[in-house]
Amino acid sequence: VQLQASGGGLVQPGGSLTLSCAASGRAFGSLVMGWFRQAPGKEREFVAAKTWRNVTEYSDSVKGRFTISREGASGDGVKNMAYLQMRNLKPEDTAVYYCVSDVRYRTPWNPMYWGQGTLVTVSS
Repeated sequence: VQLQASGGGLVQPGGSLTLSCAASGRAFGSLVMGWFRQAPGKEREFVAAKTWRNVTEYSDSVKGRFTISREGASGDGVKNMAYLQMRNLKPEDTAVYYCVSDVRYRTPWNPMYWGQGTLVTVSS
């Protein structure tokens, strides 16, 4: 599975931003899609996940502000998309955000596939 994240940037506190992730290489419909983030000087942390049955999970720190979505259910080799809509952003949301995927979601989750990160900076 290849994952390509995009959409990061600089946003003011209280603002919104949507990250995108293009996934290819495996039947998209069978994958769990998710997002992790890593803030400066901190460990990577789980942000959100959406299973192929459309069950969603969020970390407590983003619940109610972030929304994960996905579209497309084509077969191998066809790009499909996952998104992370972020609202009411706070300075503590500043981090490198990673698109991730795996065939199963579990707690704690250590996804098999990782994309490159995209930097989100929340600052005035």
